[in-house]
Amino acid sequence: MNKPRIFSGMRPTGALHLGNLMGALDNWIQLQDSYECVFGIVDWHSLTTDYAEPSAIRRNILEVAVDWLAAGLDPERSTLMVQSLVPEHAELHLLLSMIVPLPWLERVPTYKEQQQQLMGRDLSTYGFLGYPLLQTADIVIYKSDAVPVGEDQAPHIELAREVVRRFNNLYRPVFPEPKTLLTPSPRIPGTDGRKMSKSFDNAIFLKDTPEELRRKIKPMITDPNRKRRVDPGDPEKCPVFDLHRAFSSPATLEWAAAGCRGAGIGCLDCKARLTDHVLERLGPIHARRPELAARPDTVWDILREGSRRARERARATMDEARTAMGVQH
Repeated sequence: MNKPRIFSGMRPTGALHLGNLMGALDNWIQLQDSYECVFGIVDWHSLTTDYAEPSAIRRNILEVAVDWLAAGLDPERSTLMVQSLVPEHAELHLLLSMIVPLPWLERVPTYKEQQQQLMGRDLSTYGFLGYPLLQTADIVIYKSDAVPVGEDQAPHIELAREVVRRFNNLYRPVFPEPKTLLTPSPRIPGTDGRKMSKSFDNAIFLKDTPEELRRKIKPMITDPNRKRRVDPGDPEKCPVFDLHRAFSSPATLEWAAAGCRGAGIGCLDCKARLTDHVLERLGPIHARRPELAARPDTVWDILREGSRRARERARATMDEARTAMGVQH
């Protein structure tokens, strides 16, 4: 019996961090057993915000791919591809742009949110406005049944569903409506307490050595009311405890919460125990990653082969889409 198909992707903005691991990668690895998976490194999406400085994109594609493979994505069970190696994504995006009303794109919540967050960049481009439609093309070109996303990306999947309905009603049914497969995503704070992000320079990367990881965790902010070792704290106000929730055992969680509230442990004790658990979780990745990083040609071969397989499916879908729109000759 054929498995349902999913598509999801990541922009190549550099090495992946703990937020990427817990928010997406861990879930993708589990989904390989029950879905036919297509995972894309969506390099054209990087150009929507970084069009003025594209020089790092190729290097970042390799960084992402190495992290994917080290974390456990299996090219024998999933199709790992690069968006720009499947130009049908761009063609479908063009065709869909002919039928999508402009207000549909303007109302996507992340459109204005990212404009505010990236105020130093000129984002008054169609590429930035239209990137959710390019996402739609990424998804539906494989006739994906579902898309694993966090809650912040759910409006993008709803847009994809609306576009599919409009296309199928205007012409003939070609695309299934993709379902939203919400990914459980624990809060992963960065070293400054904000959401972990390379943009905030507060990330702990999957490739960080044990020494680098300890150096980053040791000065992390904690409950601001716990100014001295003898002051009781509130773990619910502590970013370090949020990381314990994601990485530590139930016994350690209980130890950290009780020790914080009763001032039985210091923040450095708490951070040291957290570091041990994070290193334990990253151990298999640290064991596999150096060999993969030392063989970039092999990693690129995996991506090219995955992109070749992906393109076969994309070509078949484009034949249907062109025929439906009357541009297949």
